[in-house]
Amino acid sequence: MGASRAQVWSASPREFKAEEKHAKRRERPSSLDFALEGLILEGWRVSVRTTAETRTPTRTMACRALPAALTAAVRAPVRGRRVRAAGASSSADAPATFPRAVRFRPCIDIHQGRVKQIVGGTLKDSDDGDAASETPETNFETETSSAEFARMYRRDGIAGGHVIMLSRDQGTTDAAMAAVSAFPGGLQVGGGVTAETATPLLDAGASHVIVTSYVFRDGQVDQDRLRRLVRAVGKERLVLDLSCRKKGDDYFVVTDRWQKWTDVKVDAAGMAALASSCDEFLVHGVDVEGMKLGIDEELVRRLGEHSPIPVTYAGGARSIADLELVRGAGGAAVDVTVGSALDCFGGALPYDEVVDWHNAQKSLVV
Repeated sequence: MGASRAQVWSASPREFKAEEKHAKRRERPSSLDFALEGLILEGWRVSVRTTAETRTPTRTMACRALPAALTAAVRAPVRGRRVRAAGASSSADAPATFPRAVRFRPCIDIHQGRVKQIVGGTLKDSDDGDAASETPETNFETETSSAEFARMYRRDGIAGGHVIMLSRDQGTTDAAMAAVSAFPGGLQVGGGVTAETATPLLDAGASHVIVTSYVFRDGQVDQDRLRRLVRAVGKERLVLDLSCRKKGDDYFVVTDRWQKWTDVKVDAAGMAALASSCDEFLVHGVDVEGMKLGIDEELVRRLGEHSPIPVTYAGGARSIADLELVRGAGGAAVDVTVGSALDCFGGALPYDEVVDWHNAQKSLVV
């Protein structure tokens, strides 16, 4: 297999190693030829140039280190439906246009200090409370550090992703700190975060903290804890994780490693009630998370219709067609995370192609 900018595979074992330098890019299709000079993306100046002869982009980046600018860059108007430009043809072959650019939000999941991809719902607390005794179903595991993945995302200007601490041990905390430090202002971090533990993560370089279990108690939102969290970090640096499972016709938030059901519905009323206390929502479709079986289209549709603030969907995406499905079902209002399906995490979907798709979304905006 030829080397891409995202990975180099060794013959045995089939192990991912993040590159520190750009590998030679494959030829891009002509539909992606573009020139974007001075694009400010997530606090990084990205200059993308192509030539007719090579169609090979070169990128230059200069760290801006401006978390506020990063937040503003990630945020975009999220309301609106799929539209066509004024005067555009209504024929089937006319290009679709959208009110905003859907974003690929990358991820780094960390368990027992190592980057892994785990099947949703299989991670449970061990009887002895020791993280080393946990045996979740794992799709992928690597010795490549979390910081190397973060540097890859930083290199490609893909910000707004999330680092999730899947186990409660010092090695995992250290790895999360290393990742956000390697991409200052470019990654959010979550997993067991509380009002007391959030500030060090932000100080290390996280743009936001992601919180779920801490703000739920006895199946309901703990308003006192939520207010305490907002006082500690500020609404503008808080992401609420509304990862959910379907019961009957409704989706309900699940907490504590997705093992405990709450009475909180992921619907218009539920999201409106929480939106005033946070900057974004992150929603894993737990029923399909890590399974590479396709997205939960109904959940994406509901998120697109009802979320009043930026929202990212994660779960089951396995192809570019699935990313297109998220864009369509969510009315271009829902960003998307891809994990286990990416080749850098042992899957079949080239990371390069997802980055190209992410960049191409800008040309579809009216």
